[in-house]
Amino acid sequence: MHTTPRPARAPLRWKIAALAAATACLVAAAVGVLVHLWTAHDIRSRAEAQAFNAVYSAMDVYRRTGSLADGAELDPVDLPAALRHPADGERHTAYDGHAEGNSGPSYWAAQRTGGPGSPVLALRVNLAPQLSDLPRLDAAMAVASLVALAAATPAAVYGAGLLARRLRRVAETAGRISAGDLDARTGPTKGGDEVADIAATVDLMADSLGQRLRSERQFTADVAHELRTPVGGLLAAVDLLPAGETEDLIRARVRDLRGLVEDLLEISQLDAGAEEVARARVPLAAVVREAVLRTGFEAEFAVAAERTVETDPRRLERIVGNLVVNAHRHGAAPVLVTVQDRTVVVRDHGPGFPPDLLRHGPRRFHTGAAERGTGHGLGLTIALGQARLLGAELRFDNAEDGGAVATLRLPG
Repeated sequence: MHTTPRPARAPLRWKIAALAAATACLVAAAVGVLVHLWTAHDIRSRAEAQAFNAVYSAMDVYRRTGSLADGAELDPVDLPAALRHPADGERHTAYDGHAEGNSGPSYWAAQRTGGPGSPVLALRVNLAPQLSDLPRLDAAMAVASLVALAAATPAAVYGAGLLARRLRRVAETAGRISAGDLDARTGPTKGGDEVADIAATVDLMADSLGQRLRSERQFTADVAHELRTPVGGLLAAVDLLPAGETEDLIRARVRDLRGLVEDLLEISQLDAGAEEVARARVPLAAVVREAVLRTGFEAEFAVAAERTVETDPRRLERIVGNLVVNAHRHGAAPVLVTVQDRTVVVRDHGPGFPPDLLRHGPRRFHTGAAERGTGHGLGLTIALGQARLLGAELRFDNAEDGGAVATLRLPG
């Protein structure tokens, strides 16, 4: 049976680690920008306050002694236009972004020395020394961010790995349930978070599904078992009918009904795990040839290599017989049966297996495409169940030049 390969996906732990690293980078960049802006604003604020206070001191010295102190100037040429005409007696400040040589951006403070028309006393505070520290601060922030990122990424990978392992446990349990292991459970999961909720939900789903399937299997087994007695009575009653076309028709229908009941019983026993394998060393080719002869259908038989295998010959005959009968009922002649090493291949030349069977495998009471004939859809289901019981692999394919191909590989 074909299974669709899963596309390659990046592990969850690396996705979470990458997300954590990207988040750390964004946080570091945001913090670095904020620190840069705040530091620049603080430098300008302190420079403005320094200039404002320095003008007050210089003005006091000028009025008492008539001399200029602390770098004060009267009507300097490069005084910003906003400070050339300050209000009488008031101190004002202005920012000058012009930079030339060692003189970088500056803060000016100015105050008129007397009444209208009197000189303006001004003082400038150069911001270049303080602003030159900003690149070093930015570099220090970048180094600190890289160090923090280097320390945070392994921790994120480790934490993501713990989460991924817990999720992988749940996924493996769900996969085992999907494959038919209804006893698979995740069990208690630490954390008390969403992963624990998912694990508990999967286990609860498995409990509910297992209970329903057991009820269904028990119902099927009970129905099949109860039908055996009336079907046996019908066969006995048919023998009392006068010979003729009606008797042959009824006998054939009752025989079909008995076969259906026996198939249902066999399926219910396979589902319930009540079957036991009686292994023995047997010649594979001889067992396969006997199984083909018992079907009553013609088939071309070829042995590429003789081998003795250890298996349950009765179940092996059941598998091969069902494959040959299915090839004749739903395919077309010639039917070829090939034995090579531990492999048995049954091929017909009909329309081939329907796509749904190739994707999902055989299903009960589902015969697939209409062109492959009619039936109960139990033959291949039984063959697949018996193969699993033997530990063998049963694959269904279509040949490139037409026809269905069933391949049985026995375990070594």
